[in-house]
This record gives sequence, structure tokens and C-alpha cells, in this order.
Amino acid sequence: MKKLFAVLSSVALLTSIDIAAQSKRGSLQGVWQTVEVTVTGPGARTITIPEPRPNLIIVTAKYYSRVEVHSDGPRPMLANVAKASADELRAVWDPFVGEAGTYEVSDGNVMTMRPLVAKNPAAMAPGAFITYSYRLEGDTLWVTFQKNQDGPIANPVTVKAVRVE
Repeated sequence: MKKLFAVLSSVALLTSIDIAAQSKRGSLQGVWQTVEVTVTGPGARTITIPEPRPNLIIVTAKYYSRVEVHSDGPRPMLANVAKASADELRAVWDPFVGEAGTYEVSDGNVMTMRPLVAKNPAAMAPGAFITYSYRLEGDTLWVTFQKNQDGPIANPVTVKAVRVE
């Protein structure tokens, strides 16, 4: 009897874990990595992000957090931060993006993010937001910039991300 209860409990637990995993697959919630960025307008191009991908986006039911490195190659290592020049510090820190905040979804495929904390203080100014349209297919997400507090984005960028968890 104890053995049967243990087996049934295990099956119930595994089934609930599988159902939770399936429900996450159809939602924005999860852990994502950008794999491709498509830039429009002058200098239009598509950038494929090589492994290891220097970015991570975590989305919960209400909050998000993202850290990214926007550079064409590895950032330089500083031998001594206290003695680094302004140019050396910029080479290391300028490509780094860090941001976290809240988000909401409306109209089925529109997401609005409101940063609470960010490396760039302007991103966390009162009333700051960015709106994206998005498309989710399986474990692939495409997000296209639409507008921010200053108005529509003239040359929207589309980011392609894959679910890593």
C-alpha cells in the first residue's frame, strides 16, 4: 500500500511539473537569450549572436530582468580598475546593459516594460516605458520595438530570443 501511494504521488508530482512546463512554453514567462537582432533603417543589418551568448532575460508573471553586452567582440579586461583611464573604463562598461522592472501585456501581442532600475538613469525616469509587439512560436520569441515615452520608434529593431528555461 505504501509503495502504491509513493508511485501515485510520484506520478502526480511529475504530471503537475509537466503541466507547469507546458503552460510556460505558451507564455512569455521563462528565461530567454537573444540569438539574433535585426536593425532597420540606415545601416540595416541582421546580427547573429554567437555562443556563448552574453545576455540573459528573465521574465516572471509581472517582472523582468535583463543583462546584456552590446559589443562586436569581448570586452577588454582591466588590470587595475582604480588606475584605469576614462577610455578604458568606457570600453568595459559602455557595452553593458542592465535593467529590471515591471511589464504588462495588452491587445494580445503588445508588451509594455517600465524599468524600475537600470544602468542608464534615463531609462528609470518617471513615466519612462517602452512598448513592443511580439510573436511567440514554441520556444522562440520575436520582439519589435514600437514606441517609448517620446513617441514611435523611427527604425524599429526586432530581437529574436530562444527560451533556455
